[in-house]
Parts: sequence; structure tokens; C-alpha cells
Amino acid sequence: MPDYNLARFDFVSIRLAVACARTGSLTEAARECHLVLPAASRRLRDLERALGTQLFDRHSRGLTPTALGRAFMKRGMAVLQELDNLMLELADAGQGVVRHVHLHASTAAITQFLPPLLAGYAQLRPEVQVDVEEQVSGQVVAAVREGRADLGVFVAGPDLRGLEVRDFRADELVLILPAGHRLAGRSAVAFVDTLDEPWISLNAGAAMLQAQQQAAMAAGRSLKLRMQVRSFDAVGHMVASGLGIAALPKAAALPFVRAMQLRWRPLADAWARRQLLVAVRPEADATVLALRDYLLPVSRNAKSGRTRIE
Repeated sequence: MPDYNLARFDFVSIRLAVACARTGSLTEAARECHLVLPAASRRLRDLERALGTQLFDRHSRGLTPTALGRAFMKRGMAVLQELDNLMLELADAGQGVVRHVHLHASTAAITQFLPPLLAGYAQLRPEVQVDVEEQVSGQVVAAVREGRADLGVFVAGPDLRGLEVRDFRADELVLILPAGHRLAGRSAVAFVDTLDEPWISLNAGAAMLQAQQQAAMAAGRSLKLRMQVRSFDAVGHMVASGLGIAALPKAAALPFVRAMQLRWRPLADAWARRQLLVAVRPEADATVLALRDYLLPVSRNAKSGRTRIE
């Protein structure tokens, strides 16, 4: 292991180097870090000396990270994010919050189910703050497995080995169409009958997109994926503009189907009925397990002693 001189390897210098990489300017980075320019320049040189490598190429237009500099910036940003999280948690502790629980969830879970559940939990356990991050289902599972999330809620499909998993809720995908579309007058529509149409879907890693692609492959066809976006609402706007058709969870889709004067039809395929799951690591502590159990369809309300069935 390299014998780094850690005396100059401090958070201010790391923050300065990350800002230099982002702005390409020592002057701008020094201003962001509230340092005078000579002090910032000295800190950057001392950091490179401590690491034994050059992080930036200097030129008349500013700074460009070297290959090692880019690697340092990536890890440095993660360190600074953890430091910021620590400072927030310490500040919250002064306000009575004794624990943060990091929950990663898919768009389907957040849009359809989680907000009222988390609001109820906040009233029941005000000393626990639940920090929520939205990700596609595959990334949710990866975050839980790697320890970046304490628990995850997602659509079934990703590899779950090594995790403790419970059923969360079920939903149904329906076909979303522009008004006047050729498929709008039918009842249930088989997915194979839509494959001549351009499709709008979520970004790579979304369970919904993976199911569509697998179904198309099983039919010996390809999915004509025209656009990929990050949110259900964006999908609706693309469909309303006539750019393609889409499949979305029924409960999430119907409000903006009405608002945008779209049409919807059930999908006849079995894979359109989906199971959402909640997962934790086997070593999850009591606080995480208490939140997990609260989110389940049948759970015990510790405050009132009543069983909530949803």
C-alpha cells in the first residue's frame, strides 16, 4: 500500500480538487471553497505531492484532469457525499432525529405506493428519518446489496441472491395510446400486436423495459424503442405528442391519461401483472427491519396496536 503523507490529505483539499475537475479552473474552484488563489494553488500542489502523482494537466485555458485525476475525482466525490451526509445526520441529531434509513425505490413504487406509507411512518417514528432515492429496479437491488441503501422497494426481476425479500404490492401495466390511435378501440391488447408501433419507455435497467424487450424476443420480434425518458409523466407527454405508445402501471397512469386526454387499454399478457418486492440485507438492524415490516401489506402499528391491512 502506498505510504501517503496524510498530513495534507484533508477534506478541504479534496473538495478543492473536485471543484477544479468540475470547473476546469483553479480560480473558480478557489472561490467555491472560499480560499484565496495562492492558498488554493498551494493546497493543490501539496495534495499532488502527498499522493505522489499529478492530478491535473495545467495549460493556458485552465486545468484538465489526468487519468489518475479522474479516478481521484470519482472517489473524492463519494467521500465528500458521505461527509455531507454525516454532517446532515449530526445536525438532525440535534433536532431529535437519532437514525437515518436510506431507502432506494423504483419509480413504480414511489409513484403508486410509498408517499402515504412514509408519511404515516414519519408520524409513528419521528426520530427516524427515511431518505429516499429513486432508481430503476436493477439499481435499487444493487444499492441494497452493496450497502448504499438500507432497504429497497422494486419490481420483481433482478437477481435477489443474498438478500431477504418480502412481497410489497402488486400492480398492472396497461397500454397508453394517443387519442384516435388504431388500437384505442379494442379491449385487452396482446403485446405482440403492438410491435409494429414506435415505443416510449423508461431508461435502461427499468423492470418494465426489460419485460417488454424479453416479450418481444420471445415473439421473434424487436421492440421499436423510439425514446427513453426518466419519469412516467415524461412518458405520458411523449405519447400525448404522438411520438409513440407506452406501457405504464395503471394506478400511476390514469390521472395523467385523463389530464392529457389519452386512451388506455389492458395488456392481455401475463407479465403485465407484476409483483413489487421489498429487500434488505441479512444483517439489517432492528430499525431497518421495523420500517420494512411497516411497509408490508399486513403490519402491526406499534403506536396504536392495530393491524393495518392494505
